[in-house]
Amino acid sequence: MNAPAQALHDRVAAVVALSASRLPAARHKLVEGVAHEYFARLDAEDLAERTPEDLLGALLSHLQLGQSRQRGKPNIRIFSPTSSEDGWWSKHSVIQIVNDDMPFLVDSTSLEINRQGQTLHLIVHPILQAVRDADGQLQSLTPRNRASDAPASDAPRESWMHIEIDRLLDDAQRDALAAGVEGVLADVRAGVRDWHQMLTQLQQAIAELDHAPATLPKDVVDESRAFLQWLADDHMTLLGYRQQDLVRDAKGEVALRMVAGSGLGLLDEAGNEAVSATFSALPSQARELAAAPLPMLVVTKSNTRSTVHRAGYTDYVGIKRYNAQGEVIGEHRFIGLFTSTAYSARVAETPLLRGKVGAIERRAGLPPGGHLAKALDHVLETYPRDDLFQIPDEDLYETALGIVALGERQRLRLFVWRDPF
Repeated sequence: MNAPAQALHDRVAAVVALSASRLPAARHKLVEGVAHEYFARLDAEDLAERTPEDLLGALLSHLQLGQSRQRGKPNIRIFSPTSSEDGWWSKHSVIQIVNDDMPFLVDSTSLEINRQGQTLHLIVHPILQAVRDADGQLQSLTPRNRASDAPASDAPRESWMHIEIDRLLDDAQRDALAAGVEGVLADVRAGVRDWHQMLTQLQQAIAELDHAPATLPKDVVDESRAFLQWLADDHMTLLGYRQQDLVRDAKGEVALRMVAGSGLGLLDEAGNEAVSATFSALPSQARELAAAPLPMLVVTKSNTRSTVHRAGYTDYVGIKRYNAQGEVIGEHRFIGLFTSTAYSARVAETPLLRGKVGAIERRAGLPPGGHLAKALDHVLETYPRDDLFQIPDEDLYETALGIVALGERQRLRLFVWRDPF
């Protein structure tokens, strides 16, 4: 056992010994059973800053929070512990959470904490298996098998998060943070809950392309199908879905109306308008694009910042729906986040982009293997991936060739293009 591991073992042993000397037998047994898992990822610096008394106090506080909980609902407590009120002390404010275990909890919660201007000082995040009775009362709590990541029992896995942040100044800060964290956890739950259904809807949209109207070019249909299958192959984290019908209002203007009952994840029915107000506010060019048969897919950024997993605006993929005559009658709308593998994939292996980039290279007509051809290939391969999906072909051609020219004669240039949205 190396020195840091030995220090951790010794400090947790001191916590367990303190528990044995102070707590009733049943309570001590609970502490003894989870203490090593609870503190397993503390490093030497974190250990040195905290006494066994304060470590035990933090664990007991968390156990008290998790004593009663209904599945599907998080328990959240935000406080600034003091020895007089809590029996232990920290120079930081503390967020303690007990929630059903699911992906994206830590990064999404951290994202919200940072969004509210707080600094993270410590994250303790054990995964524990909890047996609860019908009323949600805790009956037993055991560590998972960390060596194999396999469950130690059939008990449901719970995420127990202990997070330390800057000491909060007042109740208003605490209440805002509590509301924000609760909202983020609800978003994570919605996205994870409906993920399989969203994937099913994506596969259904792919299947619909097998019956695309004959008026649509076959190569466009095939490439659209390939792109959607690429998304389904772990290149997009799906966070929301809804189906939209294309309708015309009393003035004859195009509008999108949500199909009742179709919303999933972050685009479920709650709090969403039947007729998209954001669509009606779009520039006329964007509304015309939605009603035009081509392109079949719209890949862009939404106007909604992600609250789940990663900061930034969510990615938007609109898949047009057609009648037998090839007229647009609506769309399948997905929002989510392209995965890291989507950003690292070679352009030549990415549907939609490979055709766009290939057309640029053919149009440029540079001698294959030559210096300028290699420079153009490098520009297109390293071009910001989000922009590469969204930029019109003509703008990409002018920008890419302009960047290549800068390699021959370095000077300052600004390249801009107009987003129809």
